[in-house]
Amino acid sequence: MNRRRHIRTLSVFLVAMVALILMVAAPEGWAAQILFSKAKIIFEFNSSGPDLGIQVSLDGEPWNEIKIVGPDGGKIFEVRANGSLKKFGLTELFAESNEPNFEDVPPEDILARFPAGLYQFFGKTVEGDKLVGTATLTHDIPNGPSNVVAALNGNSLVISWNAPTDSLAGQPTIVGYQVIVERADNDLLGAATRIFDVKLPTVTSVTVPSQFLESNTEYKFEVLAIEAGGNQSITEGNPFVTL
Repeated sequence: MNRRRHIRTLSVFLVAMVALILMVAAPEGWAAQILFSKAKIIFEFNSSGPDLGIQVSLDGEPWNEIKIVGPDGGKIFEVRANGSLKKFGLTELFAESNEPNFEDVPPEDILARFPAGLYQFFGKTVEGDKLVGTATLTHDIPNGPSNVVAALNGNSLVISWNAPTDSLAGQPTIVGYQVIVERADNDLLGAATRIFDVKLPTVTSVTVPSQFLESNTEYKFEVLAIEAGGNQSITEGNPFVTL
């Protein structure tokens, strides 16, 4: 056998041996790691309350176990699917914490419960693979928008507001707004629920089209300021009735 063929044969043999060693040495239960497609934790401040809480959302391959670990290494959230749902799996999850009024729990106590920093997301898919992800929670929380008003303009509605001029905590940078308008009786409509929901850049007004509005109907609305880390602050407007 010539030298070149010998080297090539030896290389193939070594690669095969390394693969075999890895398979033998892999610990029992060893599985692949898959990233969550979404992992998020934020504060939501309702300046009209005033109250404050956290929101958690995630998305990924079908899973049956989830846990979230805080910056101090302590587990703050865990959920497991059982029965037929355990084998079938879930994908998305959204959870919102209690939002106590500041008269009951001051904001500094809530911030202390959820320190700023890196939160780790862990899960297990229905196939047994590991799901992993991280999200950063900040304490940069803006005040809600001010001077939030709704004015009928012909058949349309113009909602306007002023940007927050201060913060509840930290030094937030506003990157956009969200405006939500819904019928006051939406809870009674069931499947016929009607909601206008739009996310905007750093503008301070939006027109709600006439196609959404119904005559002689009461609506409620709110404007959210969204900061760079994802935290959001709400100001509720006064309900109005269309003509």
